[in-house]
Amino acid sequence: MDFCHNVGGLELLCRSTKVHHVDVELKPGADGLIMKDLLCWIRTNLIKERPEMFMKGDSVRPGVLVLVNDCDWELSGNLDTRLEEKDEVVFISTLHGG
Repeated sequence: MDFCHNVGGLELLCRSTKVHHVDVELKPGADGLIMKDLLCWIRTNLIKERPEMFMKGDSVRPGVLVLVNDCDWELSGNLDTRLEEKDEVVFISTLHGG
């Protein structure tokens, strides 16, 4: 799976790397990967500092736009969005300092 971790500053939470190619193992008994699993994996494996700037609880913070294959994840089920092998997930921060 490919995913871009920003166009608005979120890459700073992941050692300034914008694009990550990841291989997320399925949980035992799972029949597929969903966004909730990917976000948990990101928090554990990619975010090196200040995870609260990216996540709130099990989801992304308000102000983080999530696109799955160029489609807003709110149209495909949010945390329950099913992910496939070649999907591209993009996280864009819409919050900017002044």
